[in-house]
Amino acid sequence: MKKKIGLIIVIALIMLVVSFNVVLAENNMGIQSLLNLFKNLLENNTTTLDLKSVENVFKNNPQNIPEYKPVADYESLIVNTVEKTSPAVVSIIISKDVPVFEKYYIKPFEGENIPEELKPFFEFEIPQYKQKGYEKKEIGGGTGFIISPDGLIATNKHVVSDKDAEYTVYLNDGRKFKARVLVLHPVDDLALIKVNANNLPYLALGDSDKIKLGQTVIAIGNALGEFQNTVSVGVVSGLKRNIIASDEFGNVERLEGMIQTDAAINKGNSGGPLINLRGEVIGINTAIASGAENIGFAIPINKLKKMLSEFYAKGKIEVPFLGIRYVLIDEDVKNKFNLPFDYGAYIYSENPKKPAVIKNSPADKAGLKEKDIILELNGQKITLQNTLGEMIKNKKVGDTVNLKVWRNGNIIFLKAVLAPLPTNLPD
Repeated sequence: MKKKIGLIIVIALIMLVVSFNVVLAENNMGIQSLLNLFKNLLENNTTTLDLKSVENVFKNNPQNIPEYKPVADYESLIVNTVEKTSPAVVSIIISKDVPVFEKYYIKPFEGENIPEELKPFFEFEIPQYKQKGYEKKEIGGGTGFIISPDGLIATNKHVVSDKDAEYTVYLNDGRKFKARVLVLHPVDDLALIKVNANNLPYLALGDSDKIKLGQTVIAIGNALGEFQNTVSVGVVSGLKRNIIASDEFGNVERLEGMIQTDAAINKGNSGGPLINLRGEVIGINTAIASGAENIGFAIPINKLKKMLSEFYAKGKIEVPFLGIRYVLIDEDVKNKFNLPFDYGAYIYSENPKKPAVIKNSPADKAGLKEKDIILELNGQKITLQNTLGEMIKNKKVGDTVNLKVWRNGNIIFLKAVLAPLPTNLPD
């Protein structure tokens, strides 16, 4: 009888809690208090209620819950940012003259001296093809974004790298322009193209050195080459990622210092902007992780800003060059080569026909040798996250760099003057 009375009281209390809109999910103590009451009753440990525990349920779950506003404010901020920036995001359509082939048929045994009774077995046709001129055809697409009102557009190098192709830029308002390629970056997947127009909407460039993990970002692009100005929202998932990227043609390149995001980046989004909630471009969408969901990578916008500065100052892009082949050291490389450090750049070439130190290069002139370990550049430790390649790319041609080097058990210090990257690297 007592157990029944206790059960009735518990049910009444639960109804009372619900009637007062108690948000139990926000307070583990309140939930646990009720669970303990049920447990005590079911296990017959007690037939009396701990009224103090019930009081705590109300004490720890305030009845006057304030209105929840952040979601609406957050959504409004995203919508306003997209409305402000999307007019400056463009679709790039790639067209090319491709051969047109005409199909025709031949009888391979026509005119042959074949007995009449066997002729039915040889009267067949084989299809053949012959070229019949050329036609202009769309062969791909990508994304770009306008960075000046007179029609300067940034995109990925791999979007506009075909010298035989033509590029047409489509604006959000339906206008289209023929584009010419101004410059392709020698190393990074960056390019500048130009259309003849004025008073175009354009995007402000932010500072990728100030990006924070977890920061909200927006990706806008020509998804799959057909859905113009597709918007996706995510966060910055990682910084200074180093990846190996490839395209459908089998071209492979190493990309360093990338921004990782879970904002959806699809085929066709390449070259589009990664935008913060102030409407500033902080990255250029470039690659996705194959076989994974929501792992995309963007080139930090400061690399584009450096490229712009070089191009306007010199009319060309010069990449600083040290002149070594090397592997970055981690625990596996340390063990494989029996090295004394688990960081640094180990000067080494897997191909004996290609020297680890390129002849007459800045490295060669500075005295670097194969099997040296460069531990630091200008006092900065070389690691997988702070790579030698990225450090050098952040310098300028003509800069002198100080190198801390391990050689045969000794630490030595060398100086090298960076030269321009040669057009054709010698073997």
